[in-house]
Amino acid sequence: MTTAHTTPAKELRISRLDKSYAMSRGRSVPAVRDFNLTLAPGEFVTLLGPSGCGKTSVLRTLAGLEDFEAGEILLDGRSIARLPAHQRRIGLVFQNYALFPHMSVFENVAYSLRLRREPDRQVRADVAHALEAVGLSEFGPRLPGQLSGGQQQRVAVARALVMKPDLLLFDEPLSNLDAKLRVQVRAELRRLQKSLGTTALYVTHDQDEAMSLSDRIAVMRAGRVEQVDAPEAIYARPATLFVAGFVGKVNALPGRIVARGADAVTVETLGHRLEQPAVPGAPGPDVLVLARPEALQLVEPGPGMPTGTVEMIEYLGDRTEYRVRVGSTQVTVIETALARHRRIAEGEPVGLAFVARAIHLLPPEAGTPS
Repeated sequence: MTTAHTTPAKELRISRLDKSYAMSRGRSVPAVRDFNLTLAPGEFVTLLGPSGCGKTSVLRTLAGLEDFEAGEILLDGRSIARLPAHQRRIGLVFQNYALFPHMSVFENVAYSLRLRREPDRQVRADVAHALEAVGLSEFGPRLPGQLSGGQQQRVAVARALVMKPDLLLFDEPLSNLDAKLRVQVRAELRRLQKSLGTTALYVTHDQDEAMSLSDRIAVMRAGRVEQVDAPEAIYARPATLFVAGFVGKVNALPGRIVARGADAVTVETLGHRLEQPAVPGAPGPDVLVLARPEALQLVEPGPGMPTGTVEMIEYLGDRTEYRVRVGSTQVTVIETALARHRRIAEGEPVGLAFVARAIHLLPPEAGTPS
């Protein structure tokens, strides 16, 4: 895929957005509440969250397909909140691609330009550039039914690009592809967005997509943003237990601070003591000790370490997942499948070792519903 972006990348700023849906008998259901998010020029940000959290409502509101009650939307400092959809210079890539099956790839991409009555010479030049951008220069005469799912998805992207948008919006565009093709196409999407430099907002409930595509991820819950950060920070340093549990698996263990230093604390969990960086703003001794399954290791039982019994083992090809009972607590441990030389059996006693640098502490209130 080769092309150059034709317009400077724009900043998107969404402030205090509220959006509700009307119900019967005058009732309404809030979908988005006090939503705030800023995208830097050329940044790729993903809205990640469970179904019903409001992420698609945000996207449709930005595109001008939904109205809203309060808030402001600024694109490069200019309000677009009350502009009709066709005046917003926003490209939207839908989940189902919405290609016309009776039109060629060329005419699908050209459709919006022809609606605007652009000169034919300009249409041909713009469509050629858009198809080149997505690596489909030779596919213009074909019908959508003659393309693979990944190629159809790229046609949908080309149709959005041909309008020279200031902002690209993606509404779960890979959900209709099989697992292997999804991995391939998301890598192409990432390369394409970076080569174009267009500011992009992507919606998905798939954490792997969010992690692999994004400069930053905004994790949503019940219409609000719980945390916005780089993928690595979202995974390693989640702000709440909800974020930790939605983005990967996590062991949330009760802990207690038993000693404090200038920059570190000693935390006790599962009868074991760990040295950890101090928790900013943690007033009391009680904390949540977040340990990703790969931050625990199974070792020979020994003094000074938590010991437990393996209750279940799942072999998953590239990794093995263990459920270990330590007293009244069950913890999950994940190892790469080739890491262990001796097979562990269910019912076997094991020791648990913590990878201390991979442990994250939260105040107890971060684990309560918002």
